[in-house]
Amino acid sequence: MAKELKNLTKRAENYSQWYNELVVKADLAEQSAVRGCMVIKPYGYAIWEKMQRELDNMFKESGVQNAYFPLLIPKSFLSKEADHVEGFAKECAVVTHYRLMNDPAGNGVVVDPAARLEEELIIRPTSETIIWNTYRNWINSYRDLPLLVNQWANVFRWEMRTRLFLRTAEFLWQEGHTAHATKDEAQDKAIEMLNVYGDFAERFMALPVVKGVKTANERFAGALETYTIEAMMQDGKALQSGTSHFLGQNFAKAFDVKFINNENQLEYVWATSWGVSTRLMGALIMTHSDDNGLVLPPKLAPIQVVIVPVYKNAEQLAQVDEVVNPIVAKLKGMGVSVKYDNADNKRPGFKFADYELKGVPVRLVLGARDIEAGTVEVMRRDTLEKQTVALEGIEEYVKNLLDEIQNNIFTKALNHRESMTYKVDTWEEFKAQIEKGGFILAHWDGTTETEEKIKEETKATIRCIPMDAEDEPGKCIYTGKPSARRVIFARNY
Repeated sequence: MAKELKNLTKRAENYSQWYNELVVKADLAEQSAVRGCMVIKPYGYAIWEKMQRELDNMFKESGVQNAYFPLLIPKSFLSKEADHVEGFAKECAVVTHYRLMNDPAGNGVVVDPAARLEEELIIRPTSETIIWNTYRNWINSYRDLPLLVNQWANVFRWEMRTRLFLRTAEFLWQEGHTAHATKDEAQDKAIEMLNVYGDFAERFMALPVVKGVKTANERFAGALETYTIEAMMQDGKALQSGTSHFLGQNFAKAFDVKFINNENQLEYVWATSWGVSTRLMGALIMTHSDDNGLVLPPKLAPIQVVIVPVYKNAEQLAQVDEVVNPIVAKLKGMGVSVKYDNADNKRPGFKFADYELKGVPVRLVLGARDIEAGTVEVMRRDTLEKQTVALEGIEEYVKNLLDEIQNNIFTKALNHRESMTYKVDTWEEFKAQIEKGGFILAHWDGTTETEEKIKEETKATIRCIPMDAEDEPGKCIYTGKPSARRVIFARNY
């Protein structure tokens, strides 16, 4: 039974199928009755909650407060910022009526034709427009600035090709929207929040990321600058894992949001927006997991330690219970999430396979013989190594092991990225290398035309211009024109 539970397609055989199967078999999510939408199951949602909690704390440390804005946006709002509406028009779901009625023919319910809305409402694809319409009432003077607001919400964007967590029509995210008195202050905030995302990805997700600037072609609709964190998945494809946007005064002008500055002059405010979504769940799965199932970084694992008893009868179980209960209490007191699975409806072998599939970082196994010997079997999920360890002091051992696992899976992911990052100087080299996957550092002449041609011919996009990129004069791989520095190309999710 345990073997049937795992039975995953191997990554080397079909990486995409491996991912899709793992999401479902590990009880993270499943398809819903609504096309393109997903149901996030309790175990998957528990991971998202941990992400949410850590990020929320980091936002609040930076001075950001949470609020909530409506799901529905008047259509006219999206018409006020031309670039923004053009960027999202094809993805918008539109509400046209406000009432249903019984079908006179007796076929259930139909839309009441008399209940058409005077103005259609859009299910938010993102909230810049309704938030900036609201900010107009909140901002009058420089004393009202900066305004630092975030909301945790769902958004909806019609997607033709969907994949659980990575790309669904409805998804969960946070979106920060800040207003500032000066251009420099807004730009600094956009970069500060990008650094928050980078810090979160590396410290909690064990996900190494490259921080960079998007090209004009890849920029968020309505932004003057988009900053990004880009991660590499095990198959060598890139995943955009978080973005922060400097919006300039575009939305302030579109919604007439002005303030009186400290020189008593009226001017438009400066803006940022920034967000990460449940796509981070996909990043977590594809960066660390293996052919046996999930591998979760301890800091985000819903269950960090599971203890499984091995016993023949009720007397032996009671003996194990007596030893384990104080260990559980002490671990919880140390801030470790621990589960003692002494349920008698599943065999130990089934439990081992289940917790391995779900990526629980540490498993302890204890039976009557172990108690006599004063030892416990410890298995770490990242390497699948087993050790026999003394029962005395096991709590400290486990706490240190969790830290070791967190660091190990980050180092493994970082080494993988570095081993699949290449410098390329010719078009022929580029075409050959992109088929093998990975990040390609290459020169680009800075034009959208060249960027589009490269994408058209190879399906590779410029993921970012790295912020830490050094000036390195060279020639564009495609046109041979001068280039000041290398950019990162990759195929992406």
